[in-house]
Amino acid sequence: MNFDYTEILQKLHELNWISICLRSVLSMLLGGFLGYDRGKKNRPAGFRTHMLVCFGATMVMMTNQFVYQTYHVSDPVRLGAQVISGIGFLGAGSIILNAKSQVKGITTAAGLWAAACCGLAIGIGFYSGAIMAGIVIYFIVVVLNRFDTRIQDRTTVIPLYLEFDKKHPFSDFLSYAREQKLSVSDIQLSKNKFMKKMTFCVTLVVKSDIPRLRSEVVQLVQHAEGVQFMEEL
Repeated sequence: MNFDYTEILQKLHELNWISICLRSVLSMLLGGFLGYDRGKKNRPAGFRTHMLVCFGATMVMMTNQFVYQTYHVSDPVRLGAQVISGIGFLGAGSIILNAKSQVKGITTAAGLWAAACCGLAIGIGFYSGAIMAGIVIYFIVVVLNRFDTRIQDRTTVIPLYLEFDKKHPFSDFLSYAREQKLSVSDIQLSKNKFMKKMTFCVTLVVKSDIPRLRSEVVQLVQHAEGVQFMEEL
């Protein structure tokens, strides 16, 4: 028995119960696939959020296709364009600035936007493009994360969060940094009401003026007089 693959593909690109079910299931699988790693790392938007975003975008495109084919009005990508711009509000909600002036959630926001784009591709019947995009996005988020970590390990420009003992003036730390051939910039001093009265916190960027390993720069700062706590941002 010979199968007419052209006819099968045609059916899958039309809007019918088979294509609707296929697109819905594929969007859930692809969205969950992209969100699994973020959920495992306890990010603001995880497994279910990515799944909902991808499926929602798919539903928007199927609705747009239905309106276009049934009523012959508008165009088949008009609603999809609104999704691409509208997903920015959801992505912005996952980006936070914590008490240490550390920005979190940018990768998660970008992942949500990418998941929505995959959903749009599935919703219009561009199955191969959506699957390939899902694989590429997962490769970027998961596999290249190790490469990104290696790049960060080699840089000697390090943003830091420090907590100081008020018994030692901050000027002493700046003098110590100059002695150790370290440049200090982007200094932001603040006080946390939950901390001890004799402690103040600082966010800054430290750069080594001479060739050093990142770990060596961190150790020099950590051993500075008056530093009670240090964290890399």
